[in-house]
Amino acid sequence: MPEFESKTKKVYRQPLVSVLGHVDSGKTTLLDYIRRTRVATKEPGSITQHVGASEIPTDIIYKICEPVMKVLNLKFEVKTGGLLFIDLPGHEAFSNLRRRGGSVADIAILVIDINGGVQPQTIESINILRERRVPFVIALNKIDTIYGWRSVGDRPFILAEREQPPFVIVELEKRLYRIVDQLASIGIYADRYDRVQDYTKTFAIVPTSAVTGEGIPDLLTMLVGLVQGFMLDRLEITTDEGRGTILEVKQQQGLGMVLTAIVYDGVLKKDDIIVVAGAKGPVVTKVRALLVPEPLQEMRATKKFKRVNEVSAAAGVMISGPNLDDVLAGSPLYVARDENLIEELKKEVQEELEHIIIKTDKIGVIVKADTLGTLEALTAQLRKEGIPLRRADIGDVSKVDVFEASVIKLKEKEYAVILAFNVKVKEDARREAQSRGIPIFSDAIIYRLIEEFKEYLEELKREEAEKVLSQAVFPAEIFVLPDFVFRRSDPAIVGVEILAGRIFPGYSLMNENGKMVGTILDIQYEGNRIPEARAGQKVAISIKGGVVGRNVRESKKLYTIVSEFKDDKARSIYFSEMTDDEKELYRKILWIRYSRGSSQT
Repeated sequence: MPEFESKTKKVYRQPLVSVLGHVDSGKTTLLDYIRRTRVATKEPGSITQHVGASEIPTDIIYKICEPVMKVLNLKFEVKTGGLLFIDLPGHEAFSNLRRRGGSVADIAILVIDINGGVQPQTIESINILRERRVPFVIALNKIDTIYGWRSVGDRPFILAEREQPPFVIVELEKRLYRIVDQLASIGIYADRYDRVQDYTKTFAIVPTSAVTGEGIPDLLTMLVGLVQGFMLDRLEITTDEGRGTILEVKQQQGLGMVLTAIVYDGVLKKDDIIVVAGAKGPVVTKVRALLVPEPLQEMRATKKFKRVNEVSAAAGVMISGPNLDDVLAGSPLYVARDENLIEELKKEVQEELEHIIIKTDKIGVIVKADTLGTLEALTAQLRKEGIPLRRADIGDVSKVDVFEASVIKLKEKEYAVILAFNVKVKEDARREAQSRGIPIFSDAIIYRLIEEFKEYLEELKREEAEKVLSQAVFPAEIFVLPDFVFRRSDPAIVGVEILAGRIFPGYSLMNENGKMVGTILDIQYEGNRIPEARAGQKVAISIKGGVVGRNVRESKKLYTIVSEFKDDKARSIYFSEMTDDEKELYRKILWIRYSRGSSQT
């Protein structure tokens, strides 16, 4: 296993670490375990609580990682002041960790259940990480559930493995490489972290248990090592004026509306002017107060905060100030200490809004989401699926959205839908949608929302195809057999051979001169009725309107009068059901009908 190297001599902020994974993979438990500091120390204050984040300082990192570094003979200097874990499990929250050109999260932990393997939400998490260009380490979780596993809390995996019975190691390897194969099938090449030779080409897999803490030292070693070796340039402080992203907009008792934010660059101070994105455009406001949790408080449960005069990147903080009601979660946050820069920053925020919020007159679906981050992630996935967008906006589904979808329905029924991600559907909008036949798809997981809509599209296509094909007449060329006339008229019954194509009862026929002969009433084979006949078969058919010797002649050919569709979609469905030979016959039949037939009228 190679050493991590970095020769840069600069000052850096802590990297922001996010945790993603499929439901029930153990991502919340893993994050809680790391954040609670049961890993290697009981010292008060060893973890610093932020709003939305928890910082593990450098001295604790060294203490936790030391056994792993000794075993693997690793050496690196922690130049970033530790790790800042985002206390927002789930990729919906991760979506709000956005900034122009990528993500606020610098590196991520992708949690995969060693029993469940790669699942739909795992793939969705990978897609979002790829979209935001966020490197990640894979925590292969729940190793303690392998039958016969001998657990010791907080122990490095690299040491725990040595204490396992041979049959446990065999099972571990079997499950590990099943997941390696699953990842490879979606273009992610990974291996167990201590077997990786090139971290720029292969993702590291760290076996862990979020319950016992086994493998946590290995996981933290990988995170810190990768950051020191490959990511320091990303972590350089570039400005004194704070830059951040809004995680949440909420009511806080005694403060009114507040923002929770991650500051990823520079410094944010009390009384700073900040520019953020609002529902109606950029919002300019003044920081009235900055708040962080009291020491030793559970960040997500506490109501006790202390006021601070400033926070430096990287940090999570609560911001109090006027005119915050319309601010959007996922919004960028810019400090403007020079008032001459306010208009420039407003323009930058407006450009970001216009990039994410879509308003067009094109045919496409209508998308509503709860935050800028989730809207951006959802629209990115829809574009990858080739699904066109008409509108994409923040907020609950309203009657206006339903009216907009009704306009689309007049042209393209399949896209006359509303996709609602983690937002409410107003009751009057729901009633209006029902009366107008506008489907509304709602979910709080992106992949499920898209999959449900795709299933709807498939069902629509199936129904449309059934409708077209139930009315369609396909091309066929049939030969009237000599000496097989069973009835001359009312209806004519004759023996025929299907030379090409297929025939069904109800098909209309014409002769070689392009003149209408009659309609097939029945098809029989050896005295039994059959529903259809295809090329190569010899059958008897009854023809309503046919008269043998007049418009039906022995040893002559008859042709089906094929369907002609003006609608492009119906025509496409019709031709998709034909072979190349049938398409050639179709063109021949039209030529007979419109050249020979018209010349004799």
